[in-house]
Amino acid sequence: MTIISTQTPSVESIKQSVEDLQQLLKIKTTMIGMKLFESEKAMASIPKIRRPKKQHTADQIVGMAARLGWTLGITAKDLVGDQCRGVLGLAVEDPQWLDGKRYVGIWHASQEDAAARQAALDRVPQGRYQAMAVSPLASGRLDPPDICLIYATPGQMILLINALQYEGYRKFDWQVVGETACADSWGRALARGEPSLSIPCFAERRYGGVQDDELLMALPPQYLAKVVKGLRSLAANGLRYPIAPYGVQMDVREGMSASY
Repeated sequence: MTIISTQTPSVESIKQSVEDLQQLLKIKTTMIGMKLFESEKAMASIPKIRRPKKQHTADQIVGMAARLGWTLGITAKDLVGDQCRGVLGLAVEDPQWLDGKRYVGIWHASQEDAAARQAALDRVPQGRYQAMAVSPLASGRLDPPDICLIYATPGQMILLINALQYEGYRKFDWQVVGETACADSWGRALARGEPSLSIPCFAERRYGGVQDDELLMALPPQYLAKVVKGLRSLAANGLRYPIAPYGVQMDVREGMSASY
């Protein structure tokens, strides 16, 4: 089985992977990186970093990087609520946040349901990190990012997944917590250090600008080269994006013989 390199890729290697992914998958949304910092001072040293002047959701911070191409840094005080702070590990957890009371009658029928959802969230352990930054991967400003965020359509995403599985196959078991789906993507990838797919939630779409046809993959930068290598192998076998429709009434044997 192929082992993912534990060596952190260089900025130039990451930039090249981004360029290759854009060519192979026609990715439209800016691919971004996310990095946690143990101090606000370390975060503030990132070149050309912006600081928000108002309170935002984490979805908006990610959205400004992915939709506008900005490099932004935040601390807990820049985020509007404990939900965003908690997933990123930027606030000390308290029972009032975890009990889920604020979600009863809105997202869940009972406090028991809401508390169960809160307990299911993947999140960064508390106490270590004080700040977070996001930036387009092509800028090279996060050297290196902790994780990379790739928004893609379902058609693009399944080929990205196929590329991860081309060599050194593994079955991916992902999750859907529902609301607070950022815990399924960047929360899970930061906490576990592995590729994590999510269906972006209501808040990500309403506040973060995520489009109806987008899924989100969060993965450590070490996986980028594997994705590119897998996509090139698939393309050489005729399995490439865009996937051309064959026709629902056509004799399928010619197409099947080529792909299966």
